[in-house]
Amino acid sequence: MSTGTLALGRGRTVVEMKNLWRNGQAFGFTIAFPLMMLLLFASIFKGTIEHTGVEISQVYVAGIMGSTLMSTAFVSLAIGMSVERESGMLKRLAGTPMPKASYFLGKIGMVLATVTIQVIVLMALGVAFFHIDLPSSAKSWAIFVAVFLLGVTSSTLLGIAAGSWIKDSKSGPAVVNLPFVALQFISGVWISVNQLPSWLLHTSQVFPLHWICRGLRQALLPDTFKVVETGGQWQLMWGLIVLAAWCIVGFLVCVRSFRWTRG
Repeated sequence: MSTGTLALGRGRTVVEMKNLWRNGQAFGFTIAFPLMMLLLFASIFKGTIEHTGVEISQVYVAGIMGSTLMSTAFVSLAIGMSVERESGMLKRLAGTPMPKASYFLGKIGMVLATVTIQVIVLMALGVAFFHIDLPSSAKSWAIFVAVFLLGVTSSTLLGIAAGSWIKDSKSGPAVVNLPFVALQFISGVWISVNQLPSWLLHTSQVFPLHWICRGLRQALLPDTFKVVETGGQWQLMWGLIVLAAWCIVGFLVCVRSFRWTRG
């Protein structure tokens, strides 16, 4: 990737962030919604998970972080792109010298900044009210950062790819929310993966959200919690491989399917 492409990508990130922040209502709800979900679920479902010493509310902190990451990077981005295409914004960008890769980098940068704010706020809420501890070692921080970056990148690229397939902005929410809601229920966001039928569990392990949530749990929860995970292990390396593979797949699909216009 050339230096010029990277420079244009940085510039596009700035533009994307300014567009987001100028819409104060949308940005406010983007931050407030995951907080509301965490407060509701962590307050309603109480108790400690057997053999782990981990509170249910702590598991929700990690799960909702993962869900929020993918919601912003995949769902919101895909819907937003369909609106940009329908409004003619992408057609206007097509008339500039900006390559597709710079546009992709701008979206990744915008999502990265937004999700970072969301995760910091959720982390603060978890520490203040739900006894979550910040990662206590360099290894835990490395796991958190690696899962976070690969999760953001893979989800954003998949969001761009999905946005390329959406025919119009009205159908956008239905197209992307259907797979996202299903993935939440089989990826350990709302219910533990050990309660899933084996075929659903194996299905969830194909997709990024399972490994995003699992990696965040490893970084944020005590090691005793791994007995609840598949095979009684975190399986971090396999999770990083799956996320990296989705980054590659997402990029290839984006390059092949992305169009500045609907034609």
